[in-house]
Amino acid sequence: MTKSVVLAGYKRSAFQLAKKGAFAKTRSDDLAAAVVKDLVKTTGVNPDDIEDMIMGCAFPEGEQGFNVARLVVNIAELPISVAGVTVNRFCGSSMQSIHMAAGAIQMGAGEAFICAGMESMTRVPMSGFNPM
Repeated sequence: MTKSVVLAGYKRSAFQLAKKGAFAKTRSDDLAAAVVKDLVKTTGVNPDDIEDMIMGCAFPEGEQGFNVARLVVNIAELPISVAGVTVNRFCGSSMQSIHMAAGAIQMGAGEAFICAGMESMTRVPMSGFNPM
């Protein structure tokens, strides 16, 4: 028997031009956390029920580096029990996060996930900081 997988809500930040927009001086992890906080608030999903945040990022360097999903969990003030994993499939990273969560739900490995994608075209260069 397969489980139904549904999207409970959707949010995104406003779109701004690279290097010029209102978010040019905003860290990408702070911006992602603001979107996540608003998503949890508007959906009414109990934060204690969230299993994992799966965050896609094509260039996980600088302030969007390390395990940025786990950092966003902390910045968004989600419970310490919410895990975080960052995935990189370049332009398909956020879609991959949805595929991973849907698969986990089907396997019985959780029921509520935050799937996300982040990228700052202003604060992290498109080829990264140290292309060789």
